Amino acid sequence: MKFRLAIVLLGLSLATRAQQPAPPKVLSFSAGQAVEYAMSHSVTVKNALLDIEYQRQSNKVVTAEALPQLSGNAGLTDYLSIPTTLIPAEFFNGPPGTFIPVKFGTKYIGNYGATLDQILFDGQVFVGLMARKKSIDFMQTTAEVTQDNIKANVYKIYYQLVVAKRQIGTLSANISNLELLLHDTREIYKNGFAEKLDVDKVQVQLTNLQTQKLRAENQVAAGLQGLKFLMNVPMKDSLVLTDTLSDEQIKSNILDQAYNYQDRKEYQLLGIEEDLQKLNIKRYQLSKLPTLRLTANISKSAQRSTFNFFKGGLPYYTTSFLGLSLNVPIFSGGAKNAQIREAKIDLQKTENNIEQMQASIDNQVSQARITMTSAILTMDAQKKNTDLAEKVYQSTRLKYEQGVGSNQEISTAEADLVTAQNNYYSAIYDAIIAKIDYLQATGKL
Repeated sequence: MKFRLAIVLLGLSLATRAQQPAPPKVLSFSAGQAVEYAMSHSVTVKNALLDIEYQRQSNKVVTAEALPQLSGNAGLTDYLSIPTTLIPAEFFNGPPGTFIPVKFGTKYIGNYGATLDQILFDGQVFVGLMARKKSIDFMQTTAEVTQDNIKANVYKIYYQLVVAKRQIGTLSANISNLELLLHDTREIYKNGFAEKLDVDKVQVQLTNLQTQKLRAENQVAAGLQGLKFLMNVPMKDSLVLTDTLSDEQIKSNILDQAYNYQDRKEYQLLGIEEDLQKLNIKRYQLSKLPTLRLTANISKSAQRSTFNFFKGGLPYYTTSFLGLSLNVPIFSGGAKNAQIREAKIDLQKTENNIEQMQASIDNQVSQARITMTSAILTMDAQKKNTDLAEKVYQSTRLKYEQGVGSNQEISTAEADLVTAQNNYYSAIYDAIIAKIDYLQATGKL
């Protein structure tokens, strides 16, 4: 009894372990690794890749229409009452105008056979075969457009978080400085060389910075959750960003790049759409031509008064034939001509969209260059301003510690430093976003 109980408890323990969710993971990613992970795990990308596979299966359906179609059949009929046929009585020297009922056939009829059907010529089917590769190209390019958009969003969120973490580090350093200043000011106040108001001012600045840091940390936490959602990382897992970001990285390898319309996946997509619409016009034009089909059939049948179809030696009678079927369109009420005109209108609209896409790419690249140039200049200016504010703060603090500066001066210098730092980090983020937008506009992301 105890042995059985032990087995039951062991089984319950194993079942409980099996039902427990997997423990949280700590995942570390560079920006490139984050993009690669998103490309293989994002639901949007997965669905785009499934669309490609769906198109492959649709192409197989088109291919199947051009291949021989073979079908088999078998049948068994049990005449509960054999059909009656009326024969004119005069065939048997009977009175004219009268009929003699006669039953022909047997109680059981069995048959089996096979039919082969093959398209010899059908313009629409042949155009469908020609369009198979273009259809796959269209779906693959559509998936690549989706991937490019996700890639851009991953990069933007990733580097936004990198900049935010740098800003948090700077805020922590500023908080440490203010905590030291608050301590010194309190000591000076205790010795009677400062007012209580001076202590309160430093305390207010410290609280403001602590609040700003807490807000930044909350924004980073929310941003990490958003990045995990975009990458399709389980929310219970932790995400660690390993990349850093410098001004030199932002400036490198950007404004000297030429661009080509074909580098943009959206432009390629319109080109493929144009080719497919040309094939669509050809499909409707060929629908005016005759279609030719070959049909072949072979069958065997037997008639029995008793159910003995599987008894050897009894005859089965063979029937076979070959047939050609020619279907010549004569008049369709103008429907085919209307379909051709509709397809030509669709083609013209796509050609217009291609021209508009060219103009849009030119505009996007031009705007991105202007924004990128301005962002870099602003970033450089804010970096110099931050360095200058840091020097002013250090000099003012040294004067304050030596007793020749006022609390008001150091408070003002500290506030100016924090403002300059915030402006600098804002400029860095604007610059990296401008760079991503520029690379995306030129198709180089």
